[in-house]
Amino acid sequence: MLNAIIRESDEPIQSQLRRRIVESIHAGQMTLGQKMPPSRQLAGQLGIARNTVAAVYDELVARGYLESVPRRGFFVARDLQPEVANLPEAATTPPGWQASPDWEARLKQRPSRLRHIIKPSNWQDFPYPFVYGQVDPGLFPINTWRTCSRDALGRSAIDWWTADRAVEDDPMLVEQIRSQILPQRGIYAKTDDILVTLGTQEGLYILARLLARPGTRVGVEMPGYPDARNILDAEGADIVDLPIDAEGARLDGAGKLDVAVLTPAHHCPTMVTMSTDRRMAILKQAQRDGTIVIEDDYEGETAAAGDATSLKSLDSSGHVAYLGTLSKVLAPGVRLGFMVAAPELVKEARWLRRLMHRSAPLNNQRTAAIFLAEGHYLTLQRNLREALTRRLAKVSEGCARHLPGFRFSDAHGGSSVWLECPPGLDARQLFRVAAAKGVLTESGDPFVPADQAGRFLRLGVSYIDERKIDAGLILLGQAASEIS
Repeated sequence: MLNAIIRESDEPIQSQLRRRIVESIHAGQMTLGQKMPPSRQLAGQLGIARNTVAAVYDELVARGYLESVPRRGFFVARDLQPEVANLPEAATTPPGWQASPDWEARLKQRPSRLRHIIKPSNWQDFPYPFVYGQVDPGLFPINTWRTCSRDALGRSAIDWWTADRAVEDDPMLVEQIRSQILPQRGIYAKTDDILVTLGTQEGLYILARLLARPGTRVGVEMPGYPDARNILDAEGADIVDLPIDAEGARLDGAGKLDVAVLTPAHHCPTMVTMSTDRRMAILKQAQRDGTIVIEDDYEGETAAAGDATSLKSLDSSGHVAYLGTLSKVLAPGVRLGFMVAAPELVKEARWLRRLMHRSAPLNNQRTAAIFLAEGHYLTLQRNLREALTRRLAKVSEGCARHLPGFRFSDAHGGSSVWLECPPGLDARQLFRVAAAKGVLTESGDPFVPADQAGRFLRLGVSYIDERKIDAGLILLGQAASEIS
């Protein structure tokens, strides 16, 4: 609209520009509060003098159409009155018509209202970031990953991953998962047993869609991973809380279950490792009742090297669907995980994935496959395990020294510590006071029932510098003393 300046017109250019701006405001093409182009920029676009534009802007400020904000520029006046601007009245809605959709009634689900794990977007700015699930850039071999990415751009690789492969996964990555990663967890699978996913989260979603419906009885750990509960609840499943004790989740009092979602290697969020006896009892119960067990091994790749036990490794009847991830070793943004299950289940999961987004990004799959095949993954995994073991020990030791009265998980592996505040100390207030001191923790509220809100915090150790752990815990202890 503003570009419609006619040089051959008898109307002066200044008058034309002024009229065009006013007409644009009248027509609603410019909204109240919208920033005007800088006078130099608009003059260059129109091929006219900058002084001409500046004069028009000043006149429209005087007439109430624009407002000038020092050091920011000119804006369409926010308090422009309809009678001044002669703006068109809002269109009336005929009787019986809806002015806009009734989204409250139309939306079948409201995921935004669920309890979610939320981290501040500026978590990297905190001096003491006890955040969970982030990758330490000091450990990640970025140059090696860059080289593998370049190799994935080779002619033969490009011919593979640029094609439309609706249900296929990169065979090189599947083979590396099958031969390198799964044996560490005691799992020996065939190619048809494996599906590449966008992390364990997508695996949970796919299995929920396939296995859960209204009336399906699904056991979910409590406390436990909130998104597992959210996903299954969205399918209308009947959620059965599974209590946690020193040996992990208990199913013996849950009755007959159709599905159970478990984190046996390191329970989320307490980090309790399920005992062998409990695992065997659960497998026997699953086989007896026909329960499909979803094993969420979300920290399997960072588990201690000697812990090769998984439910799937003990499963001889096909009742366990195993979910693993590469995100804890590579990076969350890579978005690669995998499902290992009976081929009949994997087949349907593959075709359901196709309805969602077809295959997981094949260029990322090939890069990860090369990274694995050349031995870089195992080296990174070993370094990461060693770093996490040191940090976890340091956090546990620091909690005992600097946080008297707190109860914390004496975890023997994993990448976080679960803290229970002393009676009378609100974890939500502690979170805010500690954050003001530069110590970022994670609220425990999404993991527990609503009546236990304000009792727990989670301390992640995957990102924080080992040398800062003690100082961060001292500040956390000081924050607790201030609000006690």
